[in-house]
Amino acid sequence: MSEDSRRSVIVERTASGQYVATNARGGTLRFGTASGAGDSTAFTPVELLLAAIGGCTAADVDVATGRHAEPARFSVSVTGDKISDELGNRMTDLVVTFDVAFEDGEGADRARAILPRAVRASHDRLCTVSRTIETGTPVTAVIKDA
Repeated sequence: MSEDSRRSVIVERTASGQYVATNARGGTLRFGTASGAGDSTAFTPVELLLAAIGGCTAADVDVATGRHAEPARFSVSVTGDKISDELGNRMTDLVVTFDVAFEDGEGADRARAILPRAVRASHDRLCTVSRTIETGTPVTAVIKDA
């Protein structure tokens, strides 16, 4: 793999149950655990996973349809069930629901026509996040020498 393909974030603890993720470009995102102290509106790691799925596929579909018309409404909902079983804690039954509308017009007609194809293409091959989840990939945990 080339260095151009490498992606990374650093997650640092800021308080009990509270964290900040920093990307290679210096952007930050604060989040926490559901039981963590502090802001109860902060996203949990599971909610960030759902947002990553929705954001990735929304971007794919927005680029494809946006070439033809600006949407009047564009919303993506991602839901799933958090379970604990013999395989451990995990999410099941993930569903991505698009709510997209376009005004009248020739460009809008084209955007509406390609919407199903754009959603399929994102799901089947474009969205890195959902493709990684569906195809599965090992996650290796290591402890850095102190």
